[in-house]
Parts: sequence; structure tokens; C-alpha cells
Amino acid sequence: MGQVRNRFVRIVLINLIQSLMSVVVFFQLILPTSAQEKPTPFKDVSASSGIDHIFEVYEGTFGGGVVVFDFNNDGWEDLFITGGVGDDQLYLNKGDGTFENVYEGSGLKTPKKYVTQGAISADVNRDGWRDLFVTTIKLRDSKDPIPRAENLLFINNGDGTFRNATEEFGLDRYQTFSTGAMFGDINNDGYPDIFVGNYFNMFDGKLHIMNDAIIVGSNQMAEGLLLINKKGKSFENQYEKYGLGFKGFGFGGVFSDYDNDGDLDLIVNHDFGYKSIPNQFFQNQYPKARFLDIADSMDMDLPINGMGLAVGDYNNDGYLDYYFTNIRANPFMVNQGPGKPFLNQNEELGIKINMIREKGRPSLPISWGANFADFNHNTNLELFVANGALNPEVFPIPNYYFELENGTYVNKASEKGVNDRGLSRGSVVFDYDNDGDLDLLVINQYPVNDGLTSIPSSLLYRNDASEGNWVKVALQGRDTDLNGIGSRVEVVIGDLTMIREIDGGSSHLSQNSVIAHFGLGDAEKVDTVRVKWLGGGEQVMVNQQVNQLLSIEQVPSARFPYVWLLALLIATAVILFFLKQRKPLSD
Repeated sequence: MGQVRNRFVRIVLINLIQSLMSVVVFFQLILPTSAQEKPTPFKDVSASSGIDHIFEVYEGTFGGGVVVFDFNNDGWEDLFITGGVGDDQLYLNKGDGTFENVYEGSGLKTPKKYVTQGAISADVNRDGWRDLFVTTIKLRDSKDPIPRAENLLFINNGDGTFRNATEEFGLDRYQTFSTGAMFGDINNDGYPDIFVGNYFNMFDGKLHIMNDAIIVGSNQMAEGLLLINKKGKSFENQYEKYGLGFKGFGFGGVFSDYDNDGDLDLIVNHDFGYKSIPNQFFQNQYPKARFLDIADSMDMDLPINGMGLAVGDYNNDGYLDYYFTNIRANPFMVNQGPGKPFLNQNEELGIKINMIREKGRPSLPISWGANFADFNHNTNLELFVANGALNPEVFPIPNYYFELENGTYVNKASEKGVNDRGLSRGSVVFDYDNDGDLDLLVINQYPVNDGLTSIPSSLLYRNDASEGNWVKVALQGRDTDLNGIGSRVEVVIGDLTMIREIDGGSSHLSQNSVIAHFGLGDAEKVDTVRVKWLGGGEQVMVNQQVNQLLSIEQVPSARFPYVWLLALLIATAVILFFLKQRKPLSD
């Protein structure tokens, strides 16, 4: 009798469990999905958009850059991505959410095979079309010690193709191991100049076995290049002339007007800064052709592994701040104004992450690209950071996405859907679909499969996180750089003033969009848009509509509004003087 009763109880329990499971399944079908299953604010659209890229590494850990530029002037921003040992890629934005790789037939493919690293773009000859500068470390098939290759300059023909102008512009004379570069008009003549970060003076070992001992015992650090644009006809290296006599394991940097004086200053990233030469910081002495070393007095001689950096005024005080990527903690250097040292506030701002854990093991954060942007249109700058291990050890390190909350930054990468575990390097922000918010592209080196996720390629994230209003500003220079590189845009809504500096190269070996973007929250109009052109001169527009792209052309002589008047007065005085000196003709 007991066995029968026990069997009866088991049958009842089984039927009850099955009924409960059916109820659970029913409610899962009719109720909203759980938080983990909800669509994330950023969606990976790499495959659907046609982006299929992976950076192929030469031996070590170097490289992986991307530049955003509208090379055919159709209003849709395109991409050039370096390939390392593999072919580079030129992605034409077709305006329907997709890209087409048009590298073949573009004129960018050269007979010699280069190991490419980073890329930047500007209109170097002022013909109305964006040109392309690509950094390299060596030729693929060369057995010689590095460096043994020149960087590449491609001039835009205006018909969807480029021509290799490296030799024409005198750049073939510089055989370098180059990493990052940036455009900026440092002498305010309207032609964009170039700074190139070089890593090695000479190296004949294997890049993947570099370590502190090799670095400390070496004399292989390289000087950079300061390439002055000679009226759109050639470039001349004036590194020594401008007082830049330092060497280092260079990873590029930025041109940026840190002191708001209308000229571009220079920040240089150095790897192994704690063992050799730290980061460098120079104040432009324009109109003198010289940079002044102020790194020590401004506390910007950072002894870090300087991989890259982001530029943005995070606290909207009118001065640009700088976030540096590094191994371990990333310095967040807050600008206190002219003459005052920068403050590293990565702890106060909540972003000092010393150690993360993956699969039960501690891992050092190793950061590369970084970007400030108002992704969600709440008027605050978010911060994206691309992380990736050093080759050949490929343990996964998720990327970071920081949102500013109550004065501190909180990492929400997982919640936002951008915490991929690829070997990330360069990263850029741009509005690829022209819907008014900023999207994100992250360059990965090669696939990693850690059992949790597989990252087959670089990633394009479409931004679905924005809620508020926005405005975008595109500059059209006349006296300055034609795309406004280095100039500044201010947007005022109520008591809030936000600033953006037009990027000529930043992040890691990359360059963001040159279109300034502002989130406006619930503001229904833009009170003021102010453009501060590089070199001087301002333009102001008031009472502008939200949710639009403003295209602002520099007015004649806005850069030097009083120079022409002064010249006219001097010329008039000279003419009057000579008229008075003339004697009347004799009869």
C-alpha cells in the first residue's frame, strides 16, 4: 500500500511541475522580454552594413587605425581602415545604411606592399577634396631591419579616385617606423601640417617579444616628424626648427588649443614612458616658428604607456580636458585654465580601474582608442574606451563605456551593448546614417573566441540610445583649413555652453568626424552657435532650430578682421607721402 501511495504522490508532483512549466512558458511568451534579452542601446550592424574588416598584425601589437572622411563630397561620411599586413579598405557610404569596399580601383593600392598602421585626412592642397595620409612601419616582403618604409600621401582626384603623391610631396625621403599622425595648421597659413609619431629608430628583433628589459637596454627611440605644408605643393620636416629635439617610443598624439589662444598646441604620446621618455606637452609660440616645452610645469609629462587619447570639455568650463589611454590606470587630465597645472582626476571621476577579472583571473586593463561624445543627447559627454590585450597573449578585456552621473563616470558597457572582448585598437565616432546621433566604429586585430563570445571583425555600432534633441555643425573654412580642423564650435542653450574642437587626428592612430555634434537634451532651440576660427575671428548665429545640420562658411577675412584695414591705411599713407614728394613739371 505504501508503494502505491508513493507512486501516486510522484505522479501528482510530476504533473504539477509540468503544469507550472507550461505556465512559465506561457507568461514568457506574452510578457516583455527580460532585461538581458532587451535590445541594447547600441546595435552591432557590421554585417548588415557591409563592414567586414580585421587588422592583420605584423609580428607584434602595433596598428589598427581608421579615418572618417567624406571623400566624394556627397554628404555621407566614408571610411578608410588600415589593414596591417592585409589590404587596406576604403568604404563608400551608400546612404542607405550600407557601405561598399571600393579599395580596388581607387588608386590607393600601390605596387609595393606596405604594413600600414594609422590614417588621417585633410585637404592638403585646398582644392575642395579630402586627401589621405597613411602611416607605415615596413614593406611586407622586406627582410631588412625596421624602419624601411615611407609614409604614404594620396591626393584626392575628385572623381572617386586618388593618386599616390608621396614622392611628389617629398615624403619618400623619410624612412620611418610610424604609428599615429595628426593634421593641424600650426602656422595659421590655411594649409594643414602633419605631426607623425615614430616608434623605433632601428629594430631588428621580433616585435612580439618586446619587454621592459629590451626597452631599457636599447637606444632605439625615434624622433617624430613635423611636416610643414608648403602651400599645398610639398611637405618639409621642421622638427628641429620648432624645438622638438626629443626622442621616444611615439604613438602619435593630438594638435589641440589647450589655452584658448587661437593656435594649436602639441601633445605627444609615448609608450614605455615610465622607463624612457614620458609624454610630451608643447605650447605653440605662434607667430614664432617654435614650440615651448611646458610638460613639467603643467604636470603633463606623464610616465605612462601612452597609447592614445580623447579630447573634450567634460565639465563645460570652456577648457578642453584630455583622457589618456594606458596600461593599468588611464589618466584623466582636467584643464584648470592657462598657466595652471592639469589635475589627474581619474579617481575623483570614478574611472580609475586598476584590475578587472576575466574567467577567474586578474587582468590589467590595456586601453588604446578613446572617444568623448554625447551619445544619448543629455548634454553630458560620455566616454568610450577600446581595450585589447598585447599579442600574442590574447586574454579578453571588455571595452568601457562611461556615463556621467552625479559628477562621476559609471561604466555601462555591458548595459549599452559595447563590451565586446576583441583585441580592440583604434576607435572613431561619426553619424554614418545621418539620423542625428553619433555611431561608433571599433577596430579589432583578429578574432578571439573565449567560449563566451566570438568577435570576427571590427565592429560598427549603430546608436539607438539617443532621446533628446541635437544639432550638428560643419565648417567651411576660407582663410583657415577648409574643413575647419583645429577650429572650435560653441553651442549655448540657456546657461550652458558646450564646446567642440574639430579633430585632425586622435583616439589611437585614427581620426573622428570633422562635423561637430551636440546633444541638446529637451532644449527646443539653440540660443547661440559661435565659431572660433583657428588663428582668430569669430562668427555668431542665434536662435537656430534644433535637429539640423548647420553648414557655416567662414566670412572673408574673419580670421584677421583688422589686418586688411591696417594694410589699406598703410598703403594710403605711402601713396600720399610720395604724392607730396613729387615736384611739378617745368614748362
